[in-house]
Amino acid sequence: MSIEIIQGLLIPFVGTSLGAACVFFMKNQINPMVQRGLLGFAAGIMVAASVWSLLIPAMEQAVSGWGEMMSFIPAVTGFWGGIIFLLLLDHFIPHQHMNSDETEGICCNISHSLKLVLAVVLHNIPEGMAVGVVYASWYMGAADITLGAAVALAVGIAIQNFPEGAIISMPLRADGLSKGKAFLYGVLSGAVEPVGALITMIFAGIIIPVLPFFLSFAAGAMLYVVVEEIIPEMSEGEHSNIGTVMFAVGFSVMMILDTTLG
Repeated sequence: MSIEIIQGLLIPFVGTSLGAACVFFMKNQINPMVQRGLLGFAAGIMVAASVWSLLIPAMEQAVSGWGEMMSFIPAVTGFWGGIIFLLLLDHFIPHQHMNSDETEGICCNISHSLKLVLAVVLHNIPEGMAVGVVYASWYMGAADITLGAAVALAVGIAIQNFPEGAIISMPLRADGLSKGKAFLYGVLSGAVEPVGALITMIFAGIIIPVLPFFLSFAAGAMLYVVVEEIIPEMSEGEHSNIGTVMFAVGFSVMMILDTTLG
């Protein structure tokens, strides 16, 4: 495995770790308006990444094997596979949606905060898969996937992982954990990403024709997370338009990254 791949798989994990480190420098509570803005920003990045870095390349790669008219088949099939995969995870791994009202002050117990950790871990599974399959596509010489495009996706996910790390570590600190333990939980919540990316690379590397399915699978899983988890959370309470505006900002940032680096 090349050094470029190792670095790429670790980039999103670094983003989560830096976000978790906010517990050492900020107050124990996250302002609800700030949290909504951060969630909106993360959602915008994930939607843009799903389209430009995953679904469009999936259809472009499928042209050679399926023809231009039928290149949508792997994309649609993989997309629904990702949706169903996350539906099953939600069913078999019950978790609690992050709620900005519930994370204000010392109002929730450690059990609730550990559910928040599980929720973010659930978020990170499709993100790790997305990074892994894009790097696998580049490494195997798949059409229209450059190293720059893979780096753009990894950086974009790292950016949106930053608020996730903070959203985990700071409520845990407010619940009474030490700063060190709260930071550790935040870091561990992101550890699933490089592991998931590596496993995805191993399976995606078996045969090139399945890569369009893997790309669109990751896109479906990521979009499920956005619609099911992040958008409802960023729209709660007053001033919900802050989340919408930051969604547009995140979408624009990821679009720029993919265009300039890809």
